[in-house]
Amino acid sequence: MVLAEPRTDAAEIDPVASDPRPSRLWRPRRVLVTPAALEHAHGRAMVARAEALGLPVERLAANRLTGLRNPDPRIAYREAKATLAIVVAPPTKLKLQPIPPSADWRFDLAEGCPAHCQYCYLAGSLSGPPVTRAYANLDAILDNLPAYLGQGAITSTQADRAQEGTTFEASCYTDPLGIEHLTGSLSAAITRFGAWEAPVQLRFTTKFAAVQPLLGLAHNRRSRIRFSVNARSAARYEGGTASLDARLAALREVAEAGYPVGLTIAPILPVPNWQDAYAGLIRDVAAALSGVKGIDLTVELITHRFTPGSKSVLQRWYPGSDLPMTETERSRKLTKFGSVKYVFPRDLMQSMRSWLTGEIQRTLPARILYWT
Repeated sequence: MVLAEPRTDAAEIDPVASDPRPSRLWRPRRVLVTPAALEHAHGRAMVARAEALGLPVERLAANRLTGLRNPDPRIAYREAKATLAIVVAPPTKLKLQPIPPSADWRFDLAEGCPAHCQYCYLAGSLSGPPVTRAYANLDAILDNLPAYLGQGAITSTQADRAQEGTTFEASCYTDPLGIEHLTGSLSAAITRFGAWEAPVQLRFTTKFAAVQPLLGLAHNRRSRIRFSVNARSAARYEGGTASLDARLAALREVAEAGYPVGLTIAPILPVPNWQDAYAGLIRDVAAALSGVKGIDLTVELITHRFTPGSKSVLQRWYPGSDLPMTETERSRKLTKFGSVKYVFPRDLMQSMRSWLTGEIQRTLPARILYWT
């Protein structure tokens, strides 16, 4: 495994027919640790992991992260994306929120992501520069989950997904596999769910491929590992991630290790010749899983959308991006909170949904969970 800095310039990523980029492990240029984080064994373990990799660790004098802002948004973004902060999750993180349509509940092992995706769903959602914050109080986070058993409104109550049990989503605000070599938090969560004698499921999705630490864990099929994938022609929008080929190889590895697996096809875009592009993706998935026995595969289909706030942030982060975000080419919708979002026009949405669901059902041994 080669340790290297992720590329931040999306123009360097060539969406060729086969992407040979090797999997990379993120090496932050700064590792900050608060005094409160050092009071937790997991916080000290993360510091030890960073130091074992030769990363510079700064032990802060106070529990606040300061000095991370810069008047130039590109510099602020670049410096934040190269920073890992080991902190204690605030008490609000222990009050779980529902996360439809994915799962009953969301819980966070970390906040922030080392990838450089030009459509980043965290843009506009996180306050301040996009520093990756890993939580040291892992025991408190995991000990809090049993109180929510059977209390959700998605898999806990829906007949067509009841076999999943109460579901807990761990990748809403981070990609936990992308930082696992630095945190160990994902392995701890999988092991905890594996030992949890109850109808539960841990869920996370990833754009990375370093699954080796997970393969030998006693998961007892209570963790579903999903890989976020897209048409190869969309690769230029996903800087600093594992290639599609690496993700699909990792998908096979975890399926062979007995994990329930999944695809998160996102964000679905009307790229040129989109039918051919997504047909190629689905064929590649089928080939990657060929011959795997007892596979439990789900698919989640998520179209691209943006808000005025996320567009503003993304255009500051990626001023040269050609990601299609023209409001006049979209339909304006209101979220359940009353905010504005822009989605594809109805006819295009219906066409893409009909075609993609049909192609998946013809080609893959999978359950489609939802389209959004």
